[in-house]
Amino acid sequence: MNNNNSIHNTSQHIHLSVVIITYNEEKNIERCLEAAQTVADDIVVVDSFSTDKTVDICQKKGVRCVLHPFEGYTQQKNYAITQARYPHILSLDADEVLSETLQQSILMVKNNWQCDGYYVSRLNNFCGQWIRHCGWYPDRKLRLWDSRKGRWEGDNIHEHFELQANCTSDHLEGELLHYSFTSIEQHIRQINKFTDISAEVLYRKGKRPTFYHFYLKPFFKFWWMYVFKLGFLDGFYGWVICINSAHADFLKYVKLRRKYSDS
Repeated sequence: MNNNNSIHNTSQHIHLSVVIITYNEEKNIERCLEAAQTVADDIVVVDSFSTDKTVDICQKKGVRCVLHPFEGYTQQKNYAITQARYPHILSLDADEVLSETLQQSILMVKNNWQCDGYYVSRLNNFCGQWIRHCGWYPDRKLRLWDSRKGRWEGDNIHEHFELQANCTSDHLEGELLHYSFTSIEQHIRQINKFTDISAEVLYRKGKRPTFYHFYLKPFFKFWWMYVFKLGFLDGFYGWVICINSAHADFLKYVKLRRKYSDS
């Protein structure tokens, strides 16, 4: 582990709750749970009424499953914390898996808890390929923390756990393996969904699109990811990711413009 801030003078052994929110994750959840069970003293899955076999799989794996209506990612994740048995939380998405190295790092921290929160590096898998450039790696996330020291914040697209002021943090060795997209079509569907949400958030804030947002921002986004973040080293799928990401920026502001036109 690499210290980022000053740490406490004393350490403690802790019990750990793993918290996962789900909706129709039958293709991912078993893989996620099997890795999580190596470090967890408690696992709770908060499901927003899946119509597939997600809940059945959770029950067969022996984890608690709580049904709760989906009100937004931030709200759902804050609710999920309230269902955990222990205050120390490892938050996972259903399409994420703890690497063996990360599992060992978490077990070490459980026996020597010194900080308020711990960051991990997330490695994203796109269409079967691990992406190590494009600005996608290291995708640093705060995922292990004392839930009494903060809460989930954000606009339901870029939600994050916000530690209180003066809290301490560290970074764990190992990677959180994120099986993000199995196909280009899936990536495009998520872009369409998230740009809908982004446009609505910007509209409520009174933001208005400009020439820069339509013409320059997508251009700079592509070159930042493909050239400066070395996306070209990820080959064909690096190109696809950079093109799609630039298009997502463009699409978000097109949808925002439509909201003003329709109002």
